[in-house]
Amino acid sequence: MRISLEPSYVLHSRPYQESSLLLEALSRSHGRVGLVARGARGSRSRWKGLLQPFRPLLLGWSQKGELGTLTGADQVASPPPLVGEALFCGLYANELTTRFLQRSDPHPGVFERYRQLVAELAAGQPSQPVLRMYEVQLLQSAGFGLQLEHEHGTLDPIRGNAWYSYVPESGPIPREYTREMSGELVSGAALLALKSGRIEDEHLRELKALMRSLIRYYLGDKPLKSQSLFY
Repeated sequence: MRISLEPSYVLHSRPYQESSLLLEALSRSHGRVGLVARGARGSRSRWKGLLQPFRPLLLGWSQKGELGTLTGADQVASPPPLVGEALFCGLYANELTTRFLQRSDPHPGVFERYRQLVAELAAGQPSQPVLRMYEVQLLQSAGFGLQLEHEHGTLDPIRGNAWYSYVPESGPIPREYTREMSGELVSGAALLALKSGRIEDEHLRELKALMRSLIRYYLGDKPLKSQSLFY
């Protein structure tokens, strides 16, 4: 199989053999792909300095097994200016994408949401709402979509003035709010904000705790390295 001019982003790279790179990339039509960029670390490589995270690229590769061989790479726009908090959030999103998506499983919706995330971070938009929406899209695409419409086991809609315990693979279960339980509960207003994509400042703490809990549940005991940097 030969692929050409595929819109892609490099999620991660590491040295491979003497002068090559092993890439994890997110492509629009082929999902996450593992690619060997032969000679990419050589001083005369035509790809030297190009295969960096967050840059919008057109990649080409040939593939017979699990790993493909990079055959072409062109940058289609200037690299976004991700620095400081935006950069750390982008690294977190890259690691999360690599952990949740299987190779060669297309997710064009994730690709478009990722493209939007990079643009919003580069534009200086508040990072936490941007990350929450990307996490929701990623979980849904990986088969772990959140229930953000009804209370668990019923057709009753989530109530904005109620409190819930969100149980993975089940959904929101109504609970009485107590100070002792406050760290384990999420408000209906926050869940509805997550569903609509209109996340206000008062929802940030609850939704960050909720998504951390869900991600930890689905990924297991192996922690995300990027969380130790910032998130």
